[in-house]
Amino acid sequence: MTNHDDRNYNKELYQSSIDETFQEEQNRNHQENNTSQEFYRRQPELDETNNSEENSELITTTVNNSQTESVKRSKPKGKWSMFVSGLSGGLVVAVTGAVLLGTGVLQQPDSTNEVTETTETPSSIIENDTSNDVIPTSATNDDGSLSEALSRVSDAVVGVSNIQQTDLWSQSEAGGTGSGVIYKQENGSAYVVTNNHVVEGGNSVEVILTNGDQVEAEVLGVDELTDLAVLKIDDSKVTQVATLGSSANLGVGETAIAIGNPLGTEFAGSVTKGIISGLERSVEMDLNSDGQADWTTEVIQTDAAINPGNSGGALINSQGELIGINSMKIAQEAVEGIGFAIPIDSAKPIIDQLETSGNVARPFIGISAVALNTVPDVHKQRTLNLDQNVTEGIVVADTGAGTPADTAGLEQYDVITKINDKEITSMIDLKQYLYNETEIGEEITITYYRDGQEQTTSLNLSNQEESSQQTN
Repeated sequence: MTNHDDRNYNKELYQSSIDETFQEEQNRNHQENNTSQEFYRRQPELDETNNSEENSELITTTVNNSQTESVKRSKPKGKWSMFVSGLSGGLVVAVTGAVLLGTGVLQQPDSTNEVTETTETPSSIIENDTSNDVIPTSATNDDGSLSEALSRVSDAVVGVSNIQQTDLWSQSEAGGTGSGVIYKQENGSAYVVTNNHVVEGGNSVEVILTNGDQVEAEVLGVDELTDLAVLKIDDSKVTQVATLGSSANLGVGETAIAIGNPLGTEFAGSVTKGIISGLERSVEMDLNSDGQADWTTEVIQTDAAINPGNSGGALINSQGELIGINSMKIAQEAVEGIGFAIPIDSAKPIIDQLETSGNVARPFIGISAVALNTVPDVHKQRTLNLDQNVTEGIVVADTGAGTPADTAGLEQYDVITKINDKEITSMIDLKQYLYNETEIGEEITITYYRDGQEQTTSLNLSNQEESSQQTN
């Protein structure tokens, strides 16, 4: 063999060796990629994309084809082959990863998202966690006691229908409905307490019992200031009488239950439960709709729902005792859960007087007046001749003939500033002081200004039998 032939032979041998090494490395890289791609294919993230199955099939097909075409060969141990193997393997992995990321098969982790572990939890722990979420639905002892409380009073809460006749030729019909409470039964009669505004303006009144029977009622007496009225009915169909409790020892947060007929007899006997939200709340009342407060009444505040038709119904405690007469609520769009009831301890003496005499006896002086702070400055100076230091009091508008004020010499435009040592700034102050601090027949001292000069007079209080809400 010539030298030229030897060089060609060696060159072919060297080239064959290089080809075999490259082919072997390529086959091995295909196998590694198969393992790597099979791992990616099985990850849960592939299930979150719409094209996951298609991508998995593509990877699997590529791997299978590579396995079919590959031929196992002996692996050279040289450094050159190791370098080529590492380089080619890294390139394949990088390209494959880029493709998978680009197609959305793999998603980059978001460092801002919370990591959720998916490790399996033992069944015992699952059972314990589940048991902590279970809420008992059985009736509580409180529910049972409330049912007992309701059973002691529910049949004593009745409907009250105000029957009105608009003219001579029309038939009488219910002008409105409310609620009432049977509080007493004796000598063939039963007595019902309700609100004055429930029966006001009616030609006649009917009481609707819980069984639906309608019984004609007699109005024994009404009191506008306290908004109370007492009715009398035949007791032949009465089955229950409410037990009167006490409002003196009530506490904020105690259970309060309202019973009545909201929106009429269709929802008769409705029960709402809440708590005592406040005590001795002072609420101003405009009794003659003139835009001025005529009286301030102290009431119980509750969040138990009190709706139109509940007026005159019962507010009871958890023992089923009557602690208040539902009277009013604040009806504003922005207000929710503020209702009021007349405390039973305040209502008892009024109820007794209405039952026995038909009216409430109160001390009376016989004037109508307006607050000084409502008088224009020009009249304070020219008509009343008041010094600028006189800023509070009531201005006498009229005195009734033969009344204590008339007898004591009080006149129109007199400015009353004190009764005894009590400063008077409004008619509400006057009434509250007389009704709460004095008695009929008592002598009082009145301090007043006439033509700018301070004077005093004394008078004896009489019984207020008939008076308008601006007169006392």
